[in-house]
Amino acid sequence: MPSASCAVSDSGRPVPSSLWRNADFRRLWMGQTASQLGEHTSLVVLPLFAVLALHADAGQLGVLRAVGQAPILLLSLFVGAWVDRWRTRTTMVLTDAGRALVLGAAAVAALFGRLGLPALIAVAFAVGALSVFFDVAYQTSLVRLVGRDQLVRGNSALEGSRSAAQIGGPALGGALVSLLSAPIAAASGALFFALSFLSIRRIHRAESVPERPEHLPRVRQRIHEGLRFVAGDTLLRTVCLASAAFQFSFAAMMTVYLLFLPRELHLSGAVVGLALAAAGPGALLGSLLAARLPSRFGHGPVLVCAAALGDGVFLCVPALRGSSAVTVPALLAAGFVFGLGGQLVNVTVMAVRQAVTPDSMQGRTAATITFVGMGLTPLGSLAGGFLAQEWGLRTSLLATAAGMTLSPVVMAFSPLARLGRKLPAPHDAPPTAAHP
Repeated sequence: MPSASCAVSDSGRPVPSSLWRNADFRRLWMGQTASQLGEHTSLVVLPLFAVLALHADAGQLGVLRAVGQAPILLLSLFVGAWVDRWRTRTTMVLTDAGRALVLGAAAVAALFGRLGLPALIAVAFAVGALSVFFDVAYQTSLVRLVGRDQLVRGNSALEGSRSAAQIGGPALGGALVSLLSAPIAAASGALFFALSFLSIRRIHRAESVPERPEHLPRVRQRIHEGLRFVAGDTLLRTVCLASAAFQFSFAAMMTVYLLFLPRELHLSGAVVGLALAAAGPGALLGSLLAARLPSRFGHGPVLVCAAALGDGVFLCVPALRGSSAVTVPALLAAGFVFGLGGQLVNVTVMAVRQAVTPDSMQGRTAATITFVGMGLTPLGSLAGGFLAQEWGLRTSLLATAAGMTLSPVVMAFSPLARLGRKLPAPHDAPPTAAHP
C-alpha cells in the first residue's frame, strides 16, 4: 500500500503527491531546461552565423533551416515506434551526448575557420535528427513518471522550463555570435546538452515500458497502428490539422523574419536575439496560466482564444519601419504576446493528447502528431526563402503571418473547441497485429 505522501497513478505506479517532491521529476525538469537552452541557443546561432559570417542569402538560409527540420519529416514516425519499446531515459541521455559532440565539433571547426555553409548544413541536420529522438522521448517520459492527474501540472512545469530557455537561449545565442564568436556560441550549446546529459542520467525510477508481445510486430505495423489511432480520434486529428497549418506558416514566417530584422530594420545580432527572446517571458507566463485557465474556462475555449491571440499578433510586424524608437519595443511586445498564446496552446494540447492516449501508444501518438504537424516545416522554410526572394521581405512577412491564423480557425470549427474543464478519458488502443 502506498504511503500517505504518495498517490497511485492510473497504471498502478505509486507517485509522490507533489511533483516537486518527486526527485526523478526534478531531474527530468532540470535536464529538459538545460536541453531546451542548448536547442534554443543553437536555433539562433546557426542561422545568424550563416547570415552574418557566411553572408547567406534568402535561398541559402531557407535551405539551412529546411535541412535542420527535415529529420522531423524523415524520422518522426520511426522514432515513435521505437520509443514505445525503449526506455526514454536511455534515449534522452544518448541524444544529449550526441548533440553535445556534434556542436562541440562544430565549435572546433569554426575556431579553425573550417565551418563553411555545407558543414553548417550537416551540423543542422545532425542536431535536428537527434532532437527528434529527444523530443518524442521526453513527451513520453512524463506519462511514465507521474500519474495522469498530474499531467497538466507536469506539462506546465516542463513547458515553463522551455519558456526559460526561450528567454535565455536566443538572447545568449545572438549576443555570443555578435559580440564574441561563432565557436563560443556553438560551444555554449554543447555545454547545455552536456548538463542535460548529467541530470537525466541520474533518474532512478525503473520505467514501466509496455510489455512486448510474444511476436513483436514490425516497425511498419507499429507505425500504422499509431497513424490509425490518431486518424480515428477526432480530437487528435484536429490537433494534427491545426498544427500542420501553423507549423508550415510559422517556418516560412521565421525564415523571412530572420532576414527582415537585420536587413530591413537594420538591427544588430544582439538585438535580433533579444527580439526572439521576447517570446520567453510571455511563454513563461503562459505556462503558469495553463495550469489554471483550462480548469476554469474549459480546455477548448482556452485553446482557440490563445491561438488566435498568439498567431495573429505578427500581422502587425510588417508595418514597422527602420530602427525607430517604437520598433524594438513593438517587436518585444509582439514576441511576448506570441509566447503567451503559443505556450497556452502547447501545454493544453499536450495535456489533451496525453490524456486521451493509452500508455502503450504515447510514443507513436506524439511522433505521429509531430510528423503531421511539423513535417511540413522544411517545405515552409523553403517557401519562406522563395517568397522573400520573389515578393520582398515586407510582403512575404505579412503573407506568412496571415497563414499562421489558419490554425485557430481549424480549431474553432472542431470538437476540440468544445472541450470542457475536465480532460477526456484515455481511448482504447487498436489491437496489435502479430506477425509470424
